Amino acid sequence: MGNHPYDAYYSKLLPALISKVEEFRLLNYETAQTDMLWRFLKEKKWKSMDKERPMSRLVGDILSVKPGEYMNYTQITAYKAPEWNEPMSGEELASLFVPPKGRE
Repeated sequence: MGNHPYDAYYSKLLPALISKVEEFRLLNYETAQTDMLWRFLKEKKWKSMDKERPMSRLVGDILSVKPGEYMNYTQITAYKAPEWNEPMSGEELASLFVPPKGRE
């Protein structure tokens, strides 16, 4: 997965990651993704790591992520992405015009 020390725990933490992404989607953050949440945690929350952080604390870190923190990270990451000037695919373009659930 990568070279972050907590990458070894990814499969054990996956249920908590999925739960958090589902929570975001219930709050109408439809673009939330497990892999992006994992990247956010590694780059922001776990930037300074404890050598022996207990699994319960890692799960707590995941479940304590606020939607605003995560969405700010994803927006900044998108702006920094090298493919910003590349043309969008038809599917990506169509997804921009899909109304949010409940607002149709």
